[in-house]
Amino acid sequence: MARRGEQRLRIGSYLVQIGFVLAVFAFWYLATNRWGVNSLLLPKPDAVWRQLLDVLRTGEFWPDLRVTLTELAIAFALSMTSGTVVGYFVSRSPYWIRVLDPLFAGIYSIPIILFLPLYVLFFGLGPSSKIALGATISFFPIVISTVAGFRNVDRVLVTAARSMGASNLQLFSHVLLPGALPVILSGLRLGFTVALLSIIGSETIASLAGLGHHIVSLAEGMDMARMFAYIAFVVAIAAALNGIVFFIESRWRTAR
Repeated sequence: MARRGEQRLRIGSYLVQIGFVLAVFAFWYLATNRWGVNSLLLPKPDAVWRQLLDVLRTGEFWPDLRVTLTELAIAFALSMTSGTVVGYFVSRSPYWIRVLDPLFAGIYSIPIILFLPLYVLFFGLGPSSKIALGATISFFPIVISTVAGFRNVDRVLVTAARSMGASNLQLFSHVLLPGALPVILSGLRLGFTVALLSIIGSETIASLAGLGHHIVSLAEGMDMARMFAYIAFVVAIAAALNGIVFFIESRWRTAR
């Protein structure tokens, strides 16, 4: 019965999501075909669809996609490594938790993308500034979740492992890491998402290449249908990447 209830809940969630997407497309169609919205503001869905098919057919997106994904991969690798390492060592000291945890949370609440001009000034208009910005923004949710994960491991399990003579390595691998992993994985998924958003967002403001830069170029040329096609393409890429990360997280949780 419980499994059947979960299946019904999952199907219901999918139906709501599909219904939301269909409602958006219906509103879009009515706005452009019945309500007289100017095509310079909102092109017709069929025009965007034709442009999207042309983009996929020609493969012109590959250079920009390669730049964006490379920036994302490097930025997330840097933030994941630094965030988990710093978070673990901070979590080992109650003093540093009291000092640094509120500091990390306070900095995370600041829209760091406002400092993009400084990143461009230091790193230039190329990929380096986007990588630095993405790594900085995604560092904070990762380090905060890592501190929370290790801090909230059941102390009874730690004491029991110590009483049975577990070494520091055994304590970490068999008690601390399994106990903290669910929270850390959630932080990694959030860090990946904000890294992706910050990189694409910064590409639309100041960059020489990338998907965000291409979208701005199309907007400046008033090629709105193709611009919306690229926006749809970026949304699809972002959804696919987040789906992959969510799948990896789910499998990792199940394996543990």
